[in-house]
Amino acid sequence: MAATETQIPTMTLGVSEPAAEEIKKFIAGEEGLPATAGLRVRVVPGGCSGFQYSLNIEEESRPNDHIIETHGIRLFVDMFSAQYLNGVEIDYVTNMMGSGFTFNNPNATGGCGCGSSFTA
Repeated sequence: MAATETQIPTMTLGVSEPAAEEIKKFIAGEEGLPATAGLRVRVVPGGCSGFQYSLNIEEESRPNDHIIETHGIRLFVDMFSAQYLNGVEIDYVTNMMGSGFTFNNPNATGGCGCGSSFTA
């Protein structure tokens, strides 16, 4: 009897070219990262609407992570966050108010003015 493998549902996470370039700059700025390094994209409880986005550089993926490779970068998404990040597009914008990452989240049912918190 063969052991059954845990099936990880598929997910998509888009990254615009400007966002990928900024992520590459952050990763290049970290000293001594292994080739397995990538950006962890997470959804965590908090913010003014219930959930907020979290971006951290990590040396390697964890078991059951979704690993998405696009524009020469690697993204890690845990199973909990995947349900909220499926179909999201990460962008990097610069305007009069400053510059930063933005998240176009079709799963969000509400948000707030800060742009980094959402309701699902």
